[in-house]
Amino acid sequence: MIHTTPVILCGGSGTRLWPLSRTGFPKQFLCLTGHDSLFQQAATRLSQLGSTDIAVASPLIVTGEDHRFLAVEQLREVGLALGHALLEPAGRNTAPALTLAALAAQATGQDPVLVVTPADQTVVNTAAFTLAMQQAIHEAANGTIVILGITPDRPETGYGYIQAELAAGLTALPVKRFVEKPDAATAQSYLSAGDYVWNAGMFVLKASIWLNALAQFRPDILQATRTAWDQRREDGHFVRPGDAAFKAIPHESIDYAVMEHAPGAGLSIKMVPLNAGWSDLGAWDAVWNVLPKDATGNAHVGDVLFTDSRNTLVHATSRLVSLVGVDDLIVIETPDAVLVADRTRSQDVKHIVKALADQGREEQILHRKVHRPWGWYDSIDEGGRFKVKRIQVKPGASLSLQKHHHRAEHWIVVTGTAEITNGDKVLMLTENQSTYIPLGEVHRLANPGTIPLEIIEVQSGSYLGEDDIVRFEDHYGRKT
Repeated sequence: MIHTTPVILCGGSGTRLWPLSRTGFPKQFLCLTGHDSLFQQAATRLSQLGSTDIAVASPLIVTGEDHRFLAVEQLREVGLALGHALLEPAGRNTAPALTLAALAAQATGQDPVLVVTPADQTVVNTAAFTLAMQQAIHEAANGTIVILGITPDRPETGYGYIQAELAAGLTALPVKRFVEKPDAATAQSYLSAGDYVWNAGMFVLKASIWLNALAQFRPDILQATRTAWDQRREDGHFVRPGDAAFKAIPHESIDYAVMEHAPGAGLSIKMVPLNAGWSDLGAWDAVWNVLPKDATGNAHVGDVLFTDSRNTLVHATSRLVSLVGVDDLIVIETPDAVLVADRTRSQDVKHIVKALADQGREEQILHRKVHRPWGWYDSIDEGGRFKVKRIQVKPGASLSLQKHHHRAEHWIVVTGTAEITNGDKVLMLTENQSTYIPLGEVHRLANPGTIPLEIIEVQSGSYLGEDDIVRFEDHYGRKT
């Protein structure tokens, strides 16, 4: 039996998919091509790789502290259990992330085959994906490093390439070399040559093989990551490597650290072709490519109307969006920001995100609707000295025991039952009932019921920022 552990690399902020993707809710958790998020799609695909001789464990997720509850909740929604979430205190690129996963996998006393994939890709043909991955797993079980390659259908300059040795009858081809993102002329020559494929960023290899290869090519990364791992703290499914030690790890990708050095260095490295309708949804033009379109090339999500328009992408979140007489546009509407871009310039959205960051604007980080481990809140209106929120609390969940220095709060229950701690009093409220939390009073909101609790909160005071919270007790390990 080949023991296999999926590893989902779930970092990154997806800046080129702003305003839908933001630091607090990045693209891997968005539903861009169906009912499930890209992360959910990846986790589901990997869970289905088992066969008579392949056993698949629960996944290892490498993500950030801020996204840990998003990952757990989205796995729960698709009926999957989490193995462990390895929480990076800072982004150090994919080589340290995979090293953390390999060390975690070996900590169980086994040396499983790791199936490593980013969380932000889409695949149309799941059966073809499963077959290719199972072939890769069998190769990796024998000590080979396997990378998945995508047969190119255009001279793409946005991907790295792999040159493989073509051989009839082989399902895994020896890798000759890796090359970085080419210019247009070079990409065309790769397409014409026929022995180059796109690097999908998916790897299949034993944990020990990765650690040994890293020791050969980048021992500094291995040693620094081991140090951080040895200082880890575990909280149920959450594993936190040493903070300062992890931040000292060199910032490097899997490709730069190991893969580009492996051909010709005494390591067995092969490529398994993946022809499964794969797409790396790195920018809005890639999303347009994979979505269904009307007869004139328009793709849309949400409430959208077109007149005399061609080859456009519209994503409407909260209102009707209408296009008249335009071609090759991207229009992304959210409650607090709208993007309009030339479809051929979608890579340049990152410049808008940088400008937002330089100006310290919240639209780069959070949506108007903000997800929390206990549920969500939506800031529906605000003005001088007031703010109005819709708040939903999951059944059995509660907010932290807290107080505010600068604001008072009025709560009105819309649906469900609220258990409210207000100073030394605990009261139960149901639909259409309300209460008042004075400034400086210690309080908590909880949902003891079996259906979601929804309330309207009206804040009033001199300062209404989210950082005006003093937490005394929190079920989710959040600090003051």
